[in-house]
Amino acid sequence: MATHELSTSDASSGGKSSDDRETRARLLYAAARLFAERGYARVTVRDICKKARANVAAVNYHFGGKDGLYRAVMRHAMETMQATTEAAREAGRDLPAAERIRAYVSVFAERLLGVHHETWIHQLMLREMSDPTPALAMVAEEVLKPRMVYLTAAIGELLHCAPDDPTVLRCALSVTSQFNSLLWTKGVAKLLDAEDGVPGSIDEIAEHITRFSLGGMKAVKSR
Repeated sequence: MATHELSTSDASSGGKSSDDRETRARLLYAAARLFAERGYARVTVRDICKKARANVAAVNYHFGGKDGLYRAVMRHAMETMQATTEAAREAGRDLPAAERIRAYVSVFAERLLGVHHETWIHQLMLREMSDPTPALAMVAEEVLKPRMVYLTAAIGELLHCAPDDPTVLRCALSVTSQFNSLLWTKGVAKLLDAEDGVPGSIDEIAEHITRFSLGGMKAVKSR
């Protein structure tokens, strides 16, 4: 991802010189990768500035400190994730429940495995899950909850259950958990003796997840 992609999501850079905006973008880009790789606690301001080729005072100047920089990184990650959720909604608009689930899976597979996927975001969220910061509550409320509301509505309709029925919730978690394994590309590749992780094209993987999930829901419904 180019550095400008991180800078465009935060209007606070407005009015600054082009050099300032470039430095700010480099800091965001470097911090995103380091936070995703090591976690918030194991990254220092000096680490970020070295990777960004910036003066150690630049983090305070642009973000008010390490906390402010982390919030800016998280905000960008959340906006990208929210855009994925919205794309899934649009893809499934006015479709029957099963096709909405298919569209949801297809969009998420493309965003996770496609050419323009941003692996640092997924790494960062896994870090947040294993070693939470106060930002996790914001992610849960603004990103994860809306996704679950959308998915459980479709699954509930398919199973003729309320969206908050425990069976529906378990099915939704089963669908989303299949995507987690796609994030461990190198580990999966080694396990399967494959070059590229999970075998198959993005469309084939999405179709497998969809059919597997719908088949499981059909079995649950029959009980």
